[in-house]
Amino acid sequence: MSRLPALLMLADGTAFPGFALGAEGEAGGEVVFNTAQTGYQEILTDPASLGQIINFPFPQIGNYGTNPEDDESAAPRAAGLIVNELSAAHGHFRSRKNLGPWLAEHGVSGLSGADTRALALHLRRWGSQNGYIGPRELGPEVLLAKARNLPEAAGLSLAEEKAGGREPYSYAEGRDGTIAVLNFGVNRSSLDQLARTGLGILVWPGSTPAEKILDSGPAGVFLSGGPGDPALLTAAVETTRKLLGRRPIFGLGLGHQVLALALGGRTFKLPFGHRGANHPVRDEKTGRIIITSQNHGFSVDRASLPPGTAVTHHHAHDQTVEGLAAPGQSAFSVQFHPQAGPGAPDAHPLFSEFKQLIDAFPNLP
Repeated sequence: MSRLPALLMLADGTAFPGFALGAEGEAGGEVVFNTAQTGYQEILTDPASLGQIINFPFPQIGNYGTNPEDDESAAPRAAGLIVNELSAAHGHFRSRKNLGPWLAEHGVSGLSGADTRALALHLRRWGSQNGYIGPRELGPEVLLAKARNLPEAAGLSLAEEKAGGREPYSYAEGRDGTIAVLNFGVNRSSLDQLARTGLGILVWPGSTPAEKILDSGPAGVFLSGGPGDPALLTAAVETTRKLLGRRPIFGLGLGHQVLALALGGRTFKLPFGHRGANHPVRDEKTGRIIITSQNHGFSVDRASLPPGTAVTHHHAHDQTVEGLAAPGQSAFSVQFHPQAGPGAPDAHPLFSEFKQLIDAFPNLP
C-alpha cells in the first residue's frame, strides 16, 4: 500500500492530509460524503457518481474486496475516493481483488489516512464543494488553484454527454412487452429489477426524441438515474413532456427530477445532498417509513409542482420531495434508489407497481 504523502484541498482553502491511494496521479471533482457502511463498489461504479470524489466516513473501507458482479456499470465513474483506512485484505468468498489494486487497475486515484469524519462534518456544515487530491509535494497553493479551477456541479451537464451512452441496445427479452429506458446513466441493478417483472428492456440514449421512442412501440417508459444538473437536460424534458399520458412512466433519481421538470416543476441543488444506504423516507400512502439508498445532489421544489401532481414520498430528515405522481397521466417517480444496490429492499415493490400500471394502461398504437 502506498505511503506517498498526499493532500486534499477543498475550494474553500481547507486541507486534509493523507496518503496516495489507488492509481498514481491526481483527482479533482465535487467532494461529497456517503454514509453507507457497505456497497463501496456499487457506489463507485454508479453513473450518478460521475465527477465526484467520494468520502466514506465509515472507519474502514474495502474489507470484503471487489468482484465483477457488484459493478453497476462497466467501470468506476467516481473521480476519486477518500477513506480513513483502506483494508489490505479481502475476507469474503465472493471477492476477487482487493479494493486498492482494483482502483489502480481502473485508473482511480484517492486519499487514505484522512480524517474522513471531520471532512464529512465540514461538508455538512459548509456544503459539498470542489476539491483536488495530489502529491503533498505540489503544495497547498497549487492544489487549491486546481480545485478552484474546476467547474461547479450546478450548471454541469453530465448525463447526456458522458453517462448515458449514444446508441440504443437491448438489455432483456420479456414475456409481457418491452419498455423503453431513457438512459441518463442507468445502473445495472435497476435494469435487473425491471427485468424481474417480466418486461423486456430496450435502452435508448437520454436525448432520443419522443417520436422515435413511440415508433418502437414500448409498453412503458422508464426514466433512469444519472449525474449532473437536471435543469440542463432540455431535450430529455421535452421528450418526457411529449410522452406524458401516452405511455406509463416511471422515473428514478435523475429521472424523477426530469419528470418533475416535464410536469412544469423546478429543481434546486441541495447543500450537501443525500448519499447513503439508510435514508428514512415516509410513504404518504401507507404512512410507513421505508429505508432507502440515495445518491443525489439535486431535489425537486415542492412549491413548484402543478395541480394534479401529488407528493407521494418525503425525506424524514429535511422534508424534501422523494416521490411524486401524476395519476391523470399514468406517471410516477421516486428520488431514491428502489433497486437498493446497495441497501435495504424496502422499495423493491415499486418495480411491480410500474408493471401493474403498464398492465392497466389502454392498448395504444
